[in-house]
Amino acid sequence: MLNSDYKNLHVIVIDDGSRDRTAQVAAAAYAQEIAAGRLQVLTKPNEGKASALNYALERIHEEVFVGIDADTVIASDAISKLIPHFADPRIGAIAGNAKVGNRVNLWTSWQALEYITSQNFERRAFDLLHVVTVVPGAIGAWRTSAVKAAGGYPLNTVAEDADLTMHLLEQGLRVDYEDRALAFTEAPVDVRGLMRQRFRWSFGILQAVWKHRLAFVRNKAMGLFALPNILIFQMLLPLVSPFIDLMFLWGVVNYFIDRHYHPEAASAASFEKLVVYFLGFLVIDFITSSAAFSLERHHPANKGDGWLLFHIWLQRFAYRQVFSIVLFKTLKRAIDGKPFNWDKLERTAKMSKRTDALTGSSQ
Repeated sequence: MLNSDYKNLHVIVIDDGSRDRTAQVAAAAYAQEIAAGRLQVLTKPNEGKASALNYALERIHEEVFVGIDADTVIASDAISKLIPHFADPRIGAIAGNAKVGNRVNLWTSWQALEYITSQNFERRAFDLLHVVTVVPGAIGAWRTSAVKAAGGYPLNTVAEDADLTMHLLEQGLRVDYEDRALAFTEAPVDVRGLMRQRFRWSFGILQAVWKHRLAFVRNKAMGLFALPNILIFQMLLPLVSPFIDLMFLWGVVNYFIDRHYHPEAASAASFEKLVVYFLGFLVIDFITSSAAFSLERHHPANKGDGWLLFHIWLQRFAYRQVFSIVLFKTLKRAIDGKPFNWDKLERTAKMSKRTDALTGSSQ
């Protein structure tokens, strides 16, 4: 953040009971910035991310603040791309463009593909209606007065960023997307970490949708587009997609069994329709994903991203199984009514070399 080309910054580091000496390391490394008043290091007992953010929020007097996760680094021009949006008094928050910064293996490459074809593609669509439903913790700018009027970050959900975003939308404020404000976040490096992260995300989103369910009738854009999109495309379809895969495989196996043992019962025409429909779905998915890539800005950060498209079908197949398990666990936890706490993920603090070059940071 201190490498930003937006110079009028007051940077706050919040150490909420960390055991890795965050406060001491920051204080030692940036003594001059602290003395000059550009940087402030706060410490508090660990009470969750929302509590830590609110602790800093109480000490903010600027009209706009930018929230950035501790496992994220930002492009030098990210903040200067976010701030001008707030010249419009109708803007409550602006979502930045989160990208995977640690493309170190297949799982992180697949997440980089997902961020482009799913999360950011969706934000582009909802930006047209000014109803982006999640300002990501990785990078997002907020109007301070609106957040304080909302009571700060909510403590009763585990997707506090989504919950707060939906609250601002319900108050009639706009939430837009700035795709030029790049942030590079550390994604889980294995399937176990990915499942733990997405379990929290899906459970938190479900909490937020339920908490703001009256928006279905109170806010036209949320009720007709944003919230149904979450329920259909983030909840319902991922639950049934693996069954579609199984039905396709069963149809193929059943055809060849009939062809070998009961040739008179084997219908080549039905088999061809099955294959054509399934391939048609894959082609449409590829075309849609290509469209998402084509909308990405020409930027050094996006160089080589096109190669990710070659992963698309394998990634989709693997993700369907992973996310179905996550969603079944989410629904079971919701039905059981058990509390949910933040699950700490392993972090390596390693970014791709390209990311370091774009942000001015170093390993």
